[in-house]
Amino acid sequence: MSTPVTPESAVVKPPLKPRVDAWALGIAGLLPFVAGAAGLWLLPPDWAGLAALALLTYAAVIVSFLGGIHWGLAMPLVQSRRGLLIWGVLPSLLAWAGLLLNSAWGLLLMAASLLLCYIVDCQIYRSLGLGGWIGLRGLLTIVAVVSCLVGAAVFFMEG
Repeated sequence: MSTPVTPESAVVKPPLKPRVDAWALGIAGLLPFVAGAAGLWLLPPDWAGLAALALLTYAAVIVSFLGGIHWGLAMPLVQSRRGLLIWGVLPSLLAWAGLLLNSAWGLLLMAASLLLCYIVDCQIYRSLGLGGWIGLRGLLTIVAVVSCLVGAAVFFMEG
């Protein structure tokens, strides 16, 4: 006889540290960051606008995704953590604002937003027993932030 599924038993607990597949997918997710930044420097000027749009848009999508994680973290909690829900919306608003700016300032806002998300995630992940994910998040954040800054630098160097 099987155990009946209850709301408590249906809650899936995330692994305490990322598995190999999470590392592989996270690193694969860096490709648009690196390609966008490299494209701004290496592609002919006619293609620079597309590279900037691709990099800024992808950065905004990732910033929004990082906020959404917090709604997922809050959902299984017995007592709702309102702060998780509130924080979960703020990155999406920052990402939206970044898309309204020109490429240079939008990329700077995305770099700052990615760093802010990482700082908040470090505190929240540890409080939920998910500190093992911080190493992966740190690596992904560094590459994403550097890509956004390298992309923004193209525009500031042009004057």
